[in-house]
Amino acid sequence: MANEAQSKRWNDDQWAAAWPKRERLTEAVSPYLLEAADVRTSERVCDIGCGGGALTVAVARAVAPDGHVVGIDISAPLLQLARRRAAQSGVPNVRFVQMDVQTTPLDEAPFDLAVSQFGVMFFDEPTMAFGAIRSLLTVGGRLVFACWQGVEHNPWHVGTALRPLLPPPLVPPPGKSPAGPFVFGDDEYVRDLLGAAGFVAVESTPHETTVRAPADAVVDRSLLQFMGVAPEREDAAQAVVERHLAQFAVGPDEYEYPLAFRIYEAVNP
Repeated sequence: MANEAQSKRWNDDQWAAAWPKRERLTEAVSPYLLEAADVRTSERVCDIGCGGGALTVAVARAVAPDGHVVGIDISAPLLQLARRRAAQSGVPNVRFVQMDVQTTPLDEAPFDLAVSQFGVMFFDEPTMAFGAIRSLLTVGGRLVFACWQGVEHNPWHVGTALRPLLPPPLVPPPGKSPAGPFVFGDDEYVRDLLGAAGFVAVESTPHETTVRAPADAVVDRSLLQFMGVAPEREDAAQAVVERHLAQFAVGPDEYEYPLAFRIYEAVNP
């Protein structure tokens, strides 16, 4: 089954309910992605791994009144959030679809542009996935996405600090690749994937910024077990998290996190 582990995680109600807290980090990246995407009125756009739909709604506003946007995600609960946001924003030119773009065709293709904000690092067969995304685009259509630089450039992430309390990482089954927030930290690897999928004119631009947010924008106790912490070690893990985040503290439950990411652009020839 394609992306089985990620589908299970992102369709868990508790995990999905915590997502809006995480958006304090991702929304800081949206202006960079929107600038690179250079979205234009009347374009047809798909948002890959759209999550709660904040970026999708912003793109829909940019292509209005004649353009149309489709947000795609594997998470049913996050798509419910996305639909509520679109309705509350009064944006009519957007639709959300639950599907795995790695394996499922989309009848509304082709699109002029595909965007993704931290949604493409979770494919377990990334070359196939990028090939599927390319098949959604018109000739000359563009792909623009944001992904994190390596975890060593994103010290806000608590995974390294928690490593002594976590089980060893699972080895992917034969034919599958690791998936996760930092798997695209190697620029050469990402360029090779895009080239193997048939994209050309690949460009990447590194960026750094900071964002102020509370501790639960990074992790909260309710998610420690999802990260692999055993129940009997939660107290110790929570103490590790608090010590780790203390280096970013600027006030009571307010932290300034340094974010390092890349914006990739590529063309379907």
